[in-house]
Amino acid sequence: MPGRQPRWLLIGNSRWHWALADGDGGEGGLTEAGLRFVHLPTPTSAVEPPLAWAAVGPVPPEAALPAASRLQLDDVPLPGSPPWLGIDRALAGWWAARLCGGPVLVADAGTVLSLTRVDGQGRFSGGRLMAGAALQLGAMGSGTAALPSLVGDLAAGEEDWPLATAAAMRRGVVEGLAAAVREAGRQARVQEPRCRIVLTGGDGPALLPLLRRWPELGEDALTHHPELCLEALMALRPAAP
Repeated sequence: MPGRQPRWLLIGNSRWHWALADGDGGEGGLTEAGLRFVHLPTPTSAVEPPLAWAAVGPVPPEAALPAASRLQLDDVPLPGSPPWLGIDRALAGWWAARLCGGPVLVADAGTVLSLTRVDGQGRFSGGRLMAGAALQLGAMGSGTAALPSLVGDLAAGEEDWPLATAAAMRRGVVEGLAAAVREAGRQARVQEPRCRIVLTGGDGPALLPLLRRWPELGEDALTHHPELCLEALMALRPAAP
């Protein structure tokens, strides 16, 4: 990735997530407030050092990332975080609570669907984990004789009751994930009525229209923030330490 503009990196379980200053090298991505967000496979050689980085997935030694600019869990000011909490969940929970100004339930729909609660006092309050879309589709393919192994993005726009097997698998998975988010949000709002649900992660766009159709969540209860973790990383390290 050529160029010398500031950049931030979050290493996920299946992809590397970059925030690049406007004008930096790279292709694709979303532009927002002078930034471009790109989500790429794991590189096979050294990369230009980011301003700051964090990792939940494996860090290949050939990437030659500097230890001095790596954020650890202790760098995220989220009270109540247990030492085993993934830094992606800490980043997302802390930043979502800052953005919303109150209790939040973060639904990060990535390789794993992680549901992370932060209470009205800004403290980590537990969560839930379940296999994300790719893991569920892969398990169906590898664990049965008749179902195919599927790759690719979810498609929320497919019919509600597909006839084709692959479409039925994708529809079943996306409906199940959305239902899990909705029920978790309902339970969280019983405990704290002001709790907002913040959706993020690569499968967020597929879940969003399904979540929007449940009026009990309300327009003010659900927000989609695609780059929540990277924004948190940038907020904590806007400049070199």
